[in-house]
Amino acid sequence: MRHVLSASSLVVILASLSLACSGGQAAAPGNEKSPVTEVRKTASAPATEATPAPSTAQPAPVAGVEKVRDVFAQLQATYNDGCTTSGNCEYFLGRVFDNLSALDKAMEADPQGPEHFKEPRAWIARLRTGLGGDRSFENLKRHQDLLTGTRDKINAWMQGHPEDYR
Repeated sequence: MRHVLSASSLVVILASLSLACSGGQAAAPGNEKSPVTEVRKTASAPATEATPAPSTAQPAPVAGVEKVRDVFAQLQATYNDGCTTSGNCEYFLGRVFDNLSALDKAMEADPQGPEHFKEPRAWIARLRTGLGGDRSFENLKRHQDLLTGTRDKINAWMQGHPEDYR
């Protein structure tokens, strides 16, 4: 920080000396801005601010909706979990359902458009129909094969479309 302040001070001092040596004329006739004003603007700008580089990122998804690759990573993490205990089973099945729902939203909001994800979104729609709107643990447990099967189909589809999650 001290280095930044001394550089700014040096600019101001040199500009002041330059103006003093030039006879103190602030501006040539007809010019709108004086060199002093320009020096002050330059000297007062923080030296730590840099011009941002042009963005090469994809268009931003809809606000509040995660990117497909991020939600897909969360879904893949469910492969390291399962119904080993009753308490964990409830958590696991709810997590898979939540991840599939979030993935559907991310696919719908993706810049490529929802048609790009037609098959995975159809599988999620069938899952929702199969669950009949009942997200209770008992219903998720009853439809566990449909739930994990949907996850597995989507995982296989995404593996064939690596540009969507890398």
